[in-house]
Amino acid sequence: MSTPSKEKSQKPKIPWYNDVDGFRIPGMFSVEAYKSALAYKPRPDDLIIVTYPKCGTTWVQNIVACIFREGKPFGSALEFFSDTPFLEMTGAEAAEKMKRPGAIKVHLPFRLTPWSPEAKYIFVARNPKDCCVSFYHHTESMPGYVFEDGEFDDYFELFINGEVDFGDYFDTTLSWWEHRNDPNVLFITYEQLKKDTVNNVLKIAEFIGHEYKVSGVHV
Repeated sequence: MSTPSKEKSQKPKIPWYNDVDGFRIPGMFSVEAYKSALAYKPRPDDLIIVTYPKCGTTWVQNIVACIFREGKPFGSALEFFSDTPFLEMTGAEAAEKMKRPGAIKVHLPFRLTPWSPEAKYIFVARNPKDCCVSFYHHTESMPGYVFEDGEFDDYFELFINGEVDFGDYFDTTLSWWEHRNDPNVLFITYEQLKKDTVNNVLKIAEFIGHEYKVSGVHV
């Protein structure tokens, strides 16, 4: 007679999320702020940086800020967060009050992103394998997710099924890929930016506005 296994099956651990009207956000985010973000009305001078999480968001935020600030980096984390507000976390008020020129950050598919043909949008994509690994470490290391001992295998299943916060990587990326030729959208990749940083920074500057275009530069 065989001995019954002593191992007990355990349900996979899931980070703390909140589902709002069919879209998943971090559990520690305010639902009111998130709904306010979706209702934000972009101004004609708005620049919105759109990414799926862990695809180069902070890097591009700092690049854009240095372009606007003539190479001067942020002086503090507080200045960074106030001058480049994360719309889903802060709500619309932070974007309405931020210093301009500046940039707003969102992690939204096209259908949910506050849209205006007069505003400008930079979408940054990244290899989904690298994105998944980075997003796992981000989630596992942040106490707010209550996922300190979460396993990568469990997280991978959530990621590949589009059940992590900010939805499905592929849905978000493809939704913006369809708009890559819109005149007010710049679609770039993390890998392009890493391989040829100088030329891609110049491309971003030219997209932001003629006054930021650097002429006579040979790279």
